[in-house]
Amino acid sequence: MRKIKDVLRLKLDARLSHQQIAAALGISKGVVTKYVGLAAAAGLDWAAVQDIDETALERRLLVTPERPRNHVQPDYGRLHQELRRKGMTLMLLWEEYRADHADRQTYAYSQFCDNYRRFARQLKRSMRQVHRAGEKLFIDYAGPTLALTDGSRAHVFVAALGASSYTFACATPRETMVDWLESTARALSFIGGVPQMIVPDNPKALIADANRYEPRSNDTVLDFARHYGTSVLPARPYHPQDKAKAESAVQIVERWIMARLRHQQFASVGEINQAIAPLLSQLNEKPFQKLPGSRASAFAEIDAPALLPLPLQRYEMAHFKTVKVHIDYHVEVERHRYSVPHSLVGQALEARLTTVTVELLHRGNRVASHARSNLAGGFTTTAAHMPAAHRAQMEWSPQRLIHWGQSIGISTAEVVTRLLNQYKHPEHGYRACLGLLSLAKRYGKPRLEAACMLALQLGACQYRHVRDILANGRDQSTPPANEEWVSPNHIHLRGPGYYQ
Repeated sequence: MRKIKDVLRLKLDARLSHQQIAAALGISKGVVTKYVGLAAAAGLDWAAVQDIDETALERRLLVTPERPRNHVQPDYGRLHQELRRKGMTLMLLWEEYRADHADRQTYAYSQFCDNYRRFARQLKRSMRQVHRAGEKLFIDYAGPTLALTDGSRAHVFVAALGASSYTFACATPRETMVDWLESTARALSFIGGVPQMIVPDNPKALIADANRYEPRSNDTVLDFARHYGTSVLPARPYHPQDKAKAESAVQIVERWIMARLRHQQFASVGEINQAIAPLLSQLNEKPFQKLPGSRASAFAEIDAPALLPLPLQRYEMAHFKTVKVHIDYHVEVERHRYSVPHSLVGQALEARLTTVTVELLHRGNRVASHARSNLAGGFTTTAAHMPAAHRAQMEWSPQRLIHWGQSIGISTAEVVTRLLNQYKHPEHGYRACLGLLSLAKRYGKPRLEAACMLALQLGACQYRHVRDILANGRDQSTPPANEEWVSPNHIHLRGPGYYQ
């Protein structure tokens, strides 16, 4: 506290020495000399001093009156907003200021900076951080909740951009991970773009490890950030100043929106969101108190051009689990089995589960994708995932085997048909048919056709019978019948037409 008036009272009225005044007031004798000299230079006596308060006296003695200047005053509010743009500096703004008023008297660079900093100190403390355009979206939930008619409570999610303070709010039933991410996706759609970072608090629903130095988001949050091409950077635990913009936005939403809805009754969260929408528009259009424009105009001018584009599709909620590839190159997810490339047998994969799809990831790369099935105990198999031998076996069908036999001859086709018909399930006869048809590679198609004709005449149509006929050469020693063999029309035979 200054003691200028006390010094002058003791000197001019009480007539004490400088040493006595210094001892009485607990100040140095040099300070007493200074104030007495300033009063003498100003021509002040005690009669003039005693009617002046301390502040006016200090201003009269210590402040040197400035000569009037005709400098053009910059728009410091606009300068403050311009500095939020990426790459903007005071030097560039000063050069533009000089260029715009080249024909008038302007401030030098040092005075220009001093005047701006003096203006910036008058603003609220929450604006001390410099937020770059399109850099950060701060998200949080308001503390108070809104009552529903069924007795439950609706929670209010709030998001605000760092540079423009453009604000979004919506109500959710709870504060689960799904509520957080769905609300964030709605906020991104509302602003029409994606910031470089999303800054939440440290909710357990989003952050798997709220470490001060290396916080780790859970897998679904990382997948959400990957989909939108952004990153999630949680604030430090117990450091609300890291997300002061969100704290401020929450307070404004509580006062401007939630307070106006306190007397209304809502039956659902949807009704609350319908009531929030017009109030949110009014909030963003409301003019700033100390800065030019509003949140909406600042957003359109600063943040909107710097945002990244939204992806074509909105994020679909996904959950992750670790699965192991079994020996049959399938993984089990919720009691249903899905195929993956057979080369991954024995590997641990990451399953990404959405409402309609199951994606299998190996070291972050997708190796398989299937439509999600609720059939317990069922299989979903893609042919491309199978080994070549398994795929070839899967491609066999009764009709294909019969057509193969017809390419050799009618008797061969008839033997194949009988081999398939003798089993309840035709698949059981596949191996016998393949063995029969493979005899054409060793003995040739004409001999196989002759052997099949002889087998039909003898009524011995097993694979081993045809093989023995060829091995013994009976197809060559026995002359064929004069009449061409014709397949009898037996009621119990299904025939080739059955497999069409």
